[in-house]
Amino acid sequence: MNKLIIAGMLCFITVVSLAQTQEEKILQQVRDQEHAKNAALMRKMDQGVDLMNAGDNLKAEEIFKTVLKQSKIVPTDLCFYFGKNSYQLDKYQQSIDWLNKYIEIKGTTGRFYEESISLLELAKEQFLKVRNTDRKEAQTVFSLNYEVDCGPTGKVVCPVCQGEGVIISQGAFGRTYKHCPYSDEHGLLTCEQYNQLLRGELKANNQ
Repeated sequence: MNKLIIAGMLCFITVVSLAQTQEEKILQQVRDQEHAKNAALMRKMDQGVDLMNAGDNLKAEEIFKTVLKQSKIVPTDLCFYFGKNSYQLDKYQQSIDWLNKYIEIKGTTGRFYEESISLLELAKEQFLKVRNTDRKEAQTVFSLNYEVDCGPTGKVVCPVCQGEGVIISQGAFGRTYKHCPYSDEHGLLTCEQYNQLLRGELKANNQ
């Protein structure tokens, strides 16, 4: 009787192990497919960068748009490339939006930070000139419609409190302080919270 019980247990363990092994294989296949897709998108983005650097901005924009549509999470560097290319296409509002997104996420540590700041200032100047002459941009693509990768830390400085964790207001009787309704005590948001905030979907904390 004991032998039958032991044999049954061994059979059960074997079946479970085989099922787990099969599940792990399926999960690995999914991961491999996702990795291959991401690698292909990165190569496509690099093609767009080469075209942009060669001065073929219209083709570069088409490639960048394709990467945007096919990416589950938009690479942060693409925010910079799309913003820079948009500036070169005289799409200043679009350029401002994407460059701001890059700066918000990467901050001063981003490898394109200095160039982003310079381009952003130029884009703002040109945008004001264009607005004054009533010129309209066609088919503007805003970053609000896309989830953006926030990098390995998964954290972003809260744009509401500017990383302070509190909101300071100047009133008739001096300054008042209140906890930021969105960030943690360090003035940070998770990547998911950041994207939700930009879409107007993030609910305030109960404080």
